Amino acid sequence: MSIVKKRLSPEESRFVALQAAREILIETGPAAVTLKAVAGRIDRTHANLLHHFGSAAGLQKALAAYLAETVCATIGEKMAASPPGERNVREIVDLAFDAFDSGGAGALATWMAATGNDDALDPIVDAIHKLIDGMAPDAHEKRLMHEDTLALVLMALGDAQLGGAMAEALGLPRDTARALACELITGRIANFWAAQKPK
Repeated sequence: MSIVKKRLSPEESRFVALQAAREILIETGPAAVTLKAVAGRIDRTHANLLHHFGSAAGLQKALAAYLAETVCATIGEKMAASPPGERNVREIVDLAFDAFDSGGAGALATWMAATGNDDALDPIVDAIHKLIDGMAPDAHEKRLMHEDTLALVLMALGDAQLGGAMAEALGLPRDTARALACELITGRIANFWAAQKPK
């Protein structure tokens, strides 16, 4: 896909670059997400992207933030559509697992960490914090959501890296980790709300 060269605002130019970077990530993997590759995809110069992102590491960090913000926005919409005790946990689990697997976030985070970008998960954590802080005004519920998010992200990240091979080796269905994540979080939420009821 080549985008016709036209005058874009800095925000539009950055957005178009991040969309192209996401396509490259999904098609070819994190090693291919370079300033040169993205510039070629959107018919811009390397210098133009250097101006927006500073380096390939800066581009990758911005991409991680973009992926996290996109999936968190979708999860936030799903959560806002239902009362806290009635949310479709499997839908939320699937969104998280898909983001790390087919969405490329797991491969990108692993690649960034392996290439010395120590704050690789910072954009993902920041996006999650914004989501939780906007959804859970109560400190106890916020703690529950932080704990559940920790478990969900670690399970989704691990599943993206090793889930297929592990499930096959153990003779389990491919979506077993998703089902376990759903079972864990559903049980914890049920216990939390049961404890909130007046005695």
